[in-house]
Amino acid sequence: MSDTPFGFGLPPEEPDNGDEGKKKGNQGGQGGPNPFGFPGMGLPGGLGGPGGPGGADNPFAAMFGSMNPNDLGAAFQQLGQMLSYEGGPVNWDMAKDIARQTVAQGTADGVKDTSVGIAEKSAVEEAVRLADHWLDGVTSLPSGATTAVAWSRAEWVEATLPVWKELVDPVAERVGAAMGGVLPEEMQAMAGPLLGMMRSMGGAMFGQQIGQAVGVLAGEVVGSTDIGLPLGPAGKAALLPLNIEGFGKDLGVPSDEVRLYLALREAAHARLFAHVPWLRSHLFGAVEGYARGIKVDTSKLEDVVGQLDPSGNPEQLQEALQGGMFQPQDTPEQKAALARLETALALVEGWVDAVVHEAAKPRLTSADAMRETMRRRRASGGPAEQTFATLIGLELRPRRLRDASRLWASLTDARGVDGRDGLWEHPDMLPTASDLDDPDGFVHREQLDFSEIDKMLGEAAEKREQQGDGEGEEKK
Repeated sequence: MSDTPFGFGLPPEEPDNGDEGKKKGNQGGQGGPNPFGFPGMGLPGGLGGPGGPGGADNPFAAMFGSMNPNDLGAAFQQLGQMLSYEGGPVNWDMAKDIARQTVAQGTADGVKDTSVGIAEKSAVEEAVRLADHWLDGVTSLPSGATTAVAWSRAEWVEATLPVWKELVDPVAERVGAAMGGVLPEEMQAMAGPLLGMMRSMGGAMFGQQIGQAVGVLAGEVVGSTDIGLPLGPAGKAALLPLNIEGFGKDLGVPSDEVRLYLALREAAHARLFAHVPWLRSHLFGAVEGYARGIKVDTSKLEDVVGQLDPSGNPEQLQEALQGGMFQPQDTPEQKAALARLETALALVEGWVDAVVHEAAKPRLTSADAMRETMRRRRASGGPAEQTFATLIGLELRPRRLRDASRLWASLTDARGVDGRDGLWEHPDMLPTASDLDDPDGFVHREQLDFSEIDKMLGEAAEKREQQGDGEGEEKK
């Protein structure tokens, strides 16, 4: 995966299918820093356009620079859609189109997406069924997968986009609002139409990047929970046979074992998210907390705004925008949200790692090797984490995966399966970041028994109801 996988520009090739009626295009170059982290932006024939400053460093040069004249109509139609967009902070229609185009190109190693065959579907269903059976013996949480599905890469894109929207919109909204408010009121009044166009362009640019990111990611993920968050629909354990084949290619492990091990991980995640109702909102809330903490540095704008002459020197504004004027800051709010998210992700991944190893160790000869592979992929920041980090500056990385896994294993030894899994009943019962530093202290510490509190509250409520019924009888 490249260091800058989300540069603005059309994919090298677009599928020549009836879906979109688009043909081959040209990929744009990478530009310098700017408000969104995108390459330079300008209009064709004008600032930053073909023949103007910026050249191929802007998206329009990428679109029009060496385009077949027969495709100009389609290109201008796309430009019109970009400028007329009036939706939220991200143009998700564009994101979906770009993601599908990226998937259709295939991965860097030349592997193209293919439809999932009947035999592959059956193999996935059998693997998830067997994985759930094995997990029954190592966790008290019941199965969370009502169905098992085998997805192509394109199907993964379609199924996960709603969750990407939920994750990215709060951050994009905050960045867009911050950018819209940096100019003085008198300048905002004068630049009303321009600001509207900038919002449309911003939504399109976010859509372009997210679409390309999701499309690249679709060529690498093996299921719906690779990043520790539930990206797919509730109740579905999903695996991607084509990517599983690529994942196991250099491991020297039989393909059946690879599929089964990954099915165990997918099914374990499904159990956790299905039967810990507060967990999903806890994780997504940390992402929203990060978005609320975004601050935009406007000091550079203050330095140039008094000298700014958009009519006489429009390049000055372009240079200011590309000079990193709007850079997100590391704030206490963001750091606190990131700390909560990282701890929660470590606990989720540590629990999955512990129970999957307990289920796989006696049955799969390659359990240790695959466990280590997955640990390194997750803890060091795999493709999924790099994608999201580059996209909105948020790393979904369980940095303390090994510590969390050891803690869950120690809890199993000390309290048994029921005692370990019972900690998921309430977020206040879970280990904290400091507990990961002292796992033995946490394991042997007396935990609050929320079930007893709930029982007492229930009995009190029942008593009040009985008293109320008694008073009603007396009045009669």
